[in-house]
Amino acid sequence: MAYRPKVVDVDKAGSNDKDGLYEFVLHLEDGTMCRVFYNRFPEWKLTNVSRLLKTPCPICRKDYICNCFEKFKVELDAQMQDGRLEQLV
Repeated sequence: MAYRPKVVDVDKAGSNDKDGLYEFVLHLEDGTMCRVFYNRFPEWKLTNVSRLLKTPCPICRKDYICNCFEKFKVELDAQMQDGRLEQLV
C-alpha cells in the first residue's frame, strides 16, 4: 500500500514577517510530525520539508535523518494551500 500523508493539525513554529519566511510543524494522521518552511514572496512556496525525529519514518522505517518526505512536497503543499496558510499567518 502506498503512503499518503494527511495533515490533521498545523502549528506555527516561527516566522520572519519582514522577509516573508515562515516555519510550520505539521501533525500527520499517522502520528508523524514534519517541519515545513515557506517563502511568501512573491507567492506562497514550500521550500523545504523535514521529518521531526520523534518516531521512525513511516516510509523507510529509519529512526535517523532521511529525505523521504521530500517526495511528498506537492501533496503536503496542496493540503496547506487549502486555506490553512492564511489562517495561520
